[in-house]
Amino acid sequence: MIRKINLENILFLDIETVPETEHFSELNDTKQILWEDKSKYQRKDDYTAEEFYDRAGIWAEFGKIVCISVGYFNFQNDIRKFRTTSFFGDEVKILKDFKNLLNTHYNEPKHLLCGHNAKEFDFPYIARRMIIHNIELPHKLNLFGKKPWEVPHLDTLELWKFGDFKSYTSLKLLTHVLGIPSPKDDIDGSEVYRVYYKEHEIDRIVTYCEKDTIAVAQIFLRLRGDEILTDDDIIHI
Repeated sequence: MIRKINLENILFLDIETVPETEHFSELNDTKQILWEDKSKYQRKDDYTAEEFYDRAGIWAEFGKIVCISVGYFNFQNDIRKFRTTSFFGDEVKILKDFKNLLNTHYNEPKHLLCGHNAKEFDFPYIARRMIIHNIELPHKLNLFGKKPWEVPHLDTLELWKFGDFKSYTSLKLLTHVLGIPSPKDDIDGSEVYRVYYKEHEIDRIVTYCEKDTIAVAQIFLRLRGDEILTDDDIIHI
């Protein structure tokens, strides 16, 4: 029962990613060929590999992380607060700072990581990028040899499925049907490439990433039957 989980033991998170370079032509010849091969089933004959390159951010082998936002609950007597902060800028620094957070504050067996579709995307993406940059995996992301029930991860998409594996429910749809303020009031995931490379507005991406993190926490509260957060409950650090 998720009601038995202490909210203060959960780190909620979301990541934003973009292609590793702005233009396909900036990849070396080998990487261009590898991208053409990797993307051929998704783009089929509708796009060339170069035309499809703005979507490369969804693959850890061809993308990079530009923001990781995290949030956590803090209770003082009967006062509930949700604090958010973000790591952004240079990817290696993002990953090292995030790893330091996990190792320092979320390294005990009771601690859990939670995201939306995070078991499929966020958690493996972060782990793969760490390995690519020769960063040793923190305990909470090192799943080698772990049994399914030993994995310290929660996923609001998985919780919402209730065992149904036939469909995907987006964060935007789920917040709407649950009566939670939408995090997609400025940009959505498809626009992060443009905002990052064309408009150079990382602050908008950070704000968007933090709103997604808050939305994940709100969904988790609704699944528990708890009252959702108000604006006064949320503190941006």
